[in-house]
Amino acid sequence: MKKRKKKELKTETLITDESYAIHKSKGNGTVRRQVWCDNKGIVTRYSLTYVNHAHFSRDNGRVLGYDNAHGYHHRHYMGEVESVTFNNFYEIEERFQSEFEVIHEKITKK
Repeated sequence: MKKRKKKELKTETLITDESYAIHKSKGNGTVRRQVWCDNKGIVTRYSLTYVNHAHFSRDNGRVLGYDNAHGYHHRHYMGEVESVTFNNFYEIEERFQSEFEVIHEKITKK
């Protein structure tokens, strides 16, 4: 009789779900960060978004976003979606933060 290998279940856990409201006097909007990891601590899913309905009304107000939904890594910017090269989550997170800072600075100068 052959021994069956136990099938390893792929589980993931939401480890971060943070949302920061930006006061209207500081440009308005919300920044949200969601990150899921597997049982080994590897990021399996992520969603980084900057939503500002006062600045952009389409795409549910998403001005900027990075995620890996729908089976690929991509960037949302003002209604446009493009694939992005993924080396690791931390590079994506840094890229999002840098782009957000530039966009937010332009918005607050208006």
